[in-house]
Amino acid sequence: MKITSTRRAVLLAAATGAVLISPWSAAGDPDDSQRNEDRGAGEEKDVGSVEDLMREHGVLRRILLVYQQCAIKLHAGNSVNLLALNRAARLFRSFGEDYHQRTLEEAFIYPTLRKVRGPASLYPDILTAQHHRGRKITDYILETTARPKLSGRRAATLASTFDSFVLMYQNHAAREDTLVLPAWKQALAESDIDEIGDKFEDIEQQQFGKEGFDTTVEEVAAIENALGYGDLTQFTAPMPPSDG
Repeated sequence: MKITSTRRAVLLAAATGAVLISPWSAAGDPDDSQRNEDRGAGEEKDVGSVEDLMREHGVLRRILLVYQQCAIKLHAGNSVNLLALNRAARLFRSFGEDYHQRTLEEAFIYPTLRKVRGPASLYPDILTAQHHRGRKITDYILETTARPKLSGRRAATLASTFDSFVLMYQNHAAREDTLVLPAWKQALAESDIDEIGDKFEDIEQQQFGKEGFDTTVEEVAAIENALGYGDLTQFTAPMPPSDG
């Protein structure tokens, strides 16, 4: 979680005329700032707005990987834990679509990019359209996984739906991380980046509580464990075959 109490204390001191020794300076003087690498091992480090958005993508990618693994099982004619899948879809809806996409990206990131020159300005409309399509697909996943069991035809349709959903968002998030978010950061002044980082932190805490991100990561881990995907070692790639 980002730490904003120090910055707010400085602003309060400025407003009241108090003198405060700050671990950072608005001018960014390295002699006056407490850099992350200078903090003790037990001290929590600041998380910038871009890093925050990218680690939220990490949460959503883990849900996509769950979908991908379940699609493989469904294509093979095997059953899956529908209750855990429904739980995953509800988390993708609340954390991904309602919070990350609608409240942050569509409200703050995309409007800024539409005003800049360059390739990144072409992406907001495409990304927004994919968000809308994704919400329709999540509606379908929620409805389908709420059933006590699936027929063979419905299981095959769900598997194909997972395939297309995962492919869309793999490409979607990769473009955002490598093109959209860097361009958005470049378009903002440093002071604006700090201010919007604080705003993102406030929104996150209002919707998910003070430890919202950590709680969300724990929820993803619980879903992975329920579906049998919690052990990372199972995804270690095998050695390639020998030439002999």
